[in-house]
Amino acid sequence: MSKASSNARTARFFHRLRASTGLYLLLLPSFILVLIFAYRPMYGVVIAFKDFKPALGIAQSPWAQPLIKHFLKFFNTYQFSLTLKNTLALSFYSLLAGFPFPIAVALAINQMRAKKFQLFYQTVSYLPHFISTVVMVGLIILWLSPGNGLIGQLYGIFNAKAPNLMGMKSAFSSVYVWSDIWQHTGWNSIIYFAALSSIDPTLYEAATVDGASRWQKIRYIDLPLLMSTAMILLILSAGNIMNVAFEKVFLMQNQANLSASEVISTYVYKTGITQTQYSYSAAVNFFNTLCNLSLLIAVNQVSKRLSNNSLW
Repeated sequence: MSKASSNARTARFFHRLRASTGLYLLLLPSFILVLIFAYRPMYGVVIAFKDFKPALGIAQSPWAQPLIKHFLKFFNTYQFSLTLKNTLALSFYSLLAGFPFPIAVALAINQMRAKKFQLFYQTVSYLPHFISTVVMVGLIILWLSPGNGLIGQLYGIFNAKAPNLMGMKSAFSSVYVWSDIWQHTGWNSIIYFAALSSIDPTLYEAATVDGASRWQKIRYIDLPLLMSTAMILLILSAGNIMNVAFEKVFLMQNQANLSASEVISTYVYKTGITQTQYSYSAAVNFFNTLCNLSLLIAVNQVSKRLSNNSLW
């Protein structure tokens, strides 16, 4: 590239910068907040490679020997296979069971002809999303209590003994996933409903003229036009596969279901906060982050090749 061409590109850059000064100033506070609260704390990840001592601080704490000592410690514990298996099982179960429901809800709302029923259904389906995690888990425990809970009362009608679902290892994942689907499906459907609202009405009019039924309109108009949105959300969901919601799992845990409910996030909390193994817990969490990043990149590449939809 010639010097004249380089100077011309630099001049154009500064010209665009001056022309958009107001927009960049509006962006500046958000940029500063992200820099301070998202990127600056990333420096703390170095304690995963150190024998961190709070009295010495991050900089003065000695480096681990070898550097991956805490990673190797995690890989060699029985908790590695247990937490990894539980995390993946809950994440894939949540993804496979929960991913179609927001699409179905959005399609159902979009097909409602009466506006008042559409608004009512939207409101009713959104409301559970605003229940806090603590309240939600409290409701789950009350509903599933084998003594005085809803399930206990239903079994009592038939003079039968209700199972203690919160104490059953085999039931933990289903209780977690399906309560999550009930709580968040309506809220997660918003983006699909927005995508359906942007579809050109002339497509439906042309389909009506051609004699298409309601199901044919869904199959040949709605679903194909939702695929790009669904693929982007699937990629983003894949990037969070290892991030099982800590609060809900931790609150639902008890000694009876611990072998099925111990996931990486709860293990990091217990080793890092309650046992003060800061370097070890940082290493475990860093491993979890690297797995998420790898899955995100892999799913993004697969989606790019199969459907031409990707994040980059």
